[in-house]
Amino acid sequence: MSRAALLVLADGRFPAGGHAHSGGAEAAVKAGRIADAPSLAAFCRGRLHTAGLTAAGLAAAAAAPGGAFDPLVLDAEADARTPSPALRRTARKLGRQMMRAARAAWPGPELDALAAARPKGAHQPVVLGLAARSAGLGPLDAAYAAAYENVSGPATAAVRLLSLDPFDATAVLARLAPEVDAVAREAADAAATGDPEALPAASGPLLDITAEAHATWPVRLFAS
Repeated sequence: MSRAALLVLADGRFPAGGHAHSGGAEAAVKAGRIADAPSLAAFCRGRLHTAGLTAAGLAAAAAAPGGAFDPLVLDAEADARTPSPALRRTARKLGRQMMRAARAAWPGPELDALAAARPKGAHQPVVLGLAARSAGLGPLDAAYAAAYENVSGPATAAVRLLSLDPFDATAVLARLAPEVDAVAREAADAAATGDPEALPAASGPLLDITAEAHATWPVRLFAS
């Protein structure tokens, strides 16, 4: 196992398309729910314990050793946990881009098989988990990458949307670190059961609602 691979996978510069997405932050800024560092922290905390936990569980399961979970079953579980059509489209678009990057970095037969089965893209957390396994990482590593991505994306977007001081945005992420730890461990523990139905299914209804509204905007800075 190379922990350096986790740094590559979680790096915001990894070409998986995440830079074009705000994780709901753009709609939250327009609605006034994110206006400064404290409100950004509240938004990221809420996202971490809902969408972030769910994504981390799916990623951890996909990274489970020995192929304990069928990726196509996990993709269906991801669909069931994503009631918003706009977010399902986004997850598959990001999954397609993640697949391209992962196959270039850590090629492997499992990634090839999922790419063939889901040519329009599988859900991003599932692809992330398979990429982690192909890179020699484990379920907890994949859960960390998914959980961190769910807060770092909105934090980075807030810097662009609000001209927020990057030092303040980074401080938000640093102070959330213990909660990212807890979410990653909870997700990995759920994946260790081997039961897809035991994976987290936490939801953020407001994220779903605002994603649908955001998708209709004629002008926007971020794709989601």
